[in-house]
Amino acid sequence: MADKLQSTVRLRPVDLARGHGLSTQAVRNYEESGILPPARRTEHGYRTYTALHARALDAFLALLPGHGHRTAAAVMRAVNEGARVEAFRLIDESHAQLRDDRLTLEAVEAALRDLPLPAEPPAATPRGGFIGPLARELGIRPATLRKWERAGLVRPRRDPVTGYRVYAEADLRDARLAHQLRRGGHSLKGIATVLEQVRTAGGPEPLEATLRDWHDRVCARGLAMLTGAAELAAYLREEPGKATA
Repeated sequence: MADKLQSTVRLRPVDLARGHGLSTQAVRNYEESGILPPARRTEHGYRTYTALHARALDAFLALLPGHGHRTAAAVMRAVNEGARVEAFRLIDESHAQLRDDRLTLEAVEAALRDLPLPAEPPAATPRGGFIGPLARELGIRPATLRKWERAGLVRPRRDPVTGYRVYAEADLRDARLAHQLRRGGHSLKGIATVLEQVRTAGGPEPLEATLRDWHDRVCARGLAMLTGAAELAAYLREEPGKATA
């Protein structure tokens, strides 16, 4: 694409579609949903697009990997309607979500560094404890531990004679990890997901591989957002609200 698009260039739907590896129906759908500016119609009712539409499609497809379809579409609709402030707000929300994901990852990595993970689940009931001593160790109330149990964060067994909760070594590990993540402001649902990864990883090394994959995905999304921002900026320079076709 040239740096300055020429609005006199006329493209058929098939031209726009082929240039972006799409079907003509997809191009029409994008126009109807506001992702592309409205096309001009010939006297026979056929759509004609311009290089501006190609730039809009470039921007939308570049926004998709970093922001997802829903947000990318909403951003393009806002831009095409002249509501740039709304478009920037939507982009800010995506960046804030990515930041939260990165902070969660860092919190998990930090918490796991402080907790030795057994290579295999204990075969029998090893050193453990009851709810009162564990609550005192963590500086929380027993009611909090019971709430965590209902949320799936800890899974103590019941003594068959007394009915008391008995926390095995793995339960103690999970409770300490949950405590650290809660102090970091993470939700019970998010912590439950992390703990499930810990339980099913089979030891520290597989879990480290999971975290590396998580880290790679966060970085890839950040890079995709930068790429999308560059294409959107190029589209905004063409003042789409003033030169739709």
